[in-house]
Amino acid sequence: MRHGLKYIIHALILTAAISLSACQIGRKYTRPNIELPAALSDEENTDSTSMADISWKEVYTDTILQNLISKSLVYNKDMQMAAARIKELAEMKRINYANMFPAFGAKIYAEKEREHHGNSNQFDLKAAMSWELDFWGKLRWAHDESIAELMASVENRRALQISLIAQVAQTYYELVALDNELSIVHQTVTARRESEHLARIRYEGGLTSEVTYRQAQVELSRTETLVPDLELQITTKENELALLTGEYPHRIERSTLPQEVIFPDSLPVGLPSSLLERRPDVREAEQQLIAANAKVGVAYTSMFPNITLTGYLGTESDDLKGVLSSPYHFLSANLLQPIFAMGKNKARHRAAKAAYERATYAYEKAVLTAFKDAYNAIANFNKVKEIYKTRYDLENSSKTALSLALVQYVNGAIGYMDLLDAQRTYLDAQIGLSNALLDSQLAKVNLYKALGGGW
Repeated sequence: MRHGLKYIIHALILTAAISLSACQIGRKYTRPNIELPAALSDEENTDSTSMADISWKEVYTDTILQNLISKSLVYNKDMQMAAARIKELAEMKRINYANMFPAFGAKIYAEKEREHHGNSNQFDLKAAMSWELDFWGKLRWAHDESIAELMASVENRRALQISLIAQVAQTYYELVALDNELSIVHQTVTARRESEHLARIRYEGGLTSEVTYRQAQVELSRTETLVPDLELQITTKENELALLTGEYPHRIERSTLPQEVIFPDSLPVGLPSSLLERRPDVREAEQQLIAANAKVGVAYTSMFPNITLTGYLGTESDDLKGVLSSPYHFLSANLLQPIFAMGKNKARHRAAKAAYERATYAYEKAVLTAFKDAYNAIANFNKVKEIYKTRYDLENSSKTALSLALVQYVNGAIGYMDLLDAQRTYLDAQIGLSNALLDSQLAKVNLYKALGGGW
């Protein structure tokens, strides 16, 4: 028994040394050579620092928003599913790693039978070993594939985190902007009531016609219809935020929309080459490409002979008392050479190569998408500054014009339709400025996300 075990151990050590020193046949992965743009913006920028290097807590300084983002990163169901997927693939990687080593098992068998001419007993105690030798690297390619798929799931979770942070911030800012717009409408309704009251007095005093008074009523009713629509949008946004944070619908606490925004003179966006390293979706696409390359290796090496080592060590006896005194050992090697399978192995290899080609195009598309997102976000951020400035000036001008029109209307210098035009212009200007403030916040959100910030 002892000599048999020693023999098998020596054989395993020798085989392991040969197997581990064997080559891994197939083409090693190399990143596709992609020519990148010279810069991310029209401005000369040689600084490698980027806005994406900043923590999201420094980008979003509103403490209420910070709490919502932190809660979503823990309780959001998509994030939890992504984390579970990482655990699943980590265990799959361990399985592929274990496949490169021997598998051991044990068998205990006992049979006791009495017949008319005597007893027929059998007692077996066996330890079995099976080991597929990885001479060509098939198992190592499978292990490389599982590692790449695991890393792709990690990058997928990072990309999801970036998107989730941006989505929570965007929804929060939209909710705050809706609050501000509702406040503007409420103020306008109050002003419309005053105008309607003034028009009624002037109509009853014979100073204006009934048409003017009725028009004032129409404008009051028209403005009041905006209130329930905005309230519905606010409730919908609150429910959307609750879902993002993994909660049931409830009222969301929030701050107020700032009445003015200060834009930085310049914004660091980093170098084009660093964008590929910061964007998890690009990194995920590359890991998928690495996995596809490993699958080509698996398919290629599957066309070579499959060598499996099998060993048994145990005892057997007709008598239970003598089972340990009858040792035996057995070691064999099986070689399975694929000869004829109607071209299935070659077809698998060609299919794996086509899948690798598809993964290459997917990676290149991810790179193009990343630069498209970055260019759009930078252009949008720069244009939002101009839009905000014009809408800010328009709001101030229309406010002054409305004050003058109201004085002139009371004094009878202008008609009600002139006052109504001034009121409409001011309402549109107020909502336009509110939207410009929201756009400035969303521009920062989109730029931070496009540059790969947040993971």
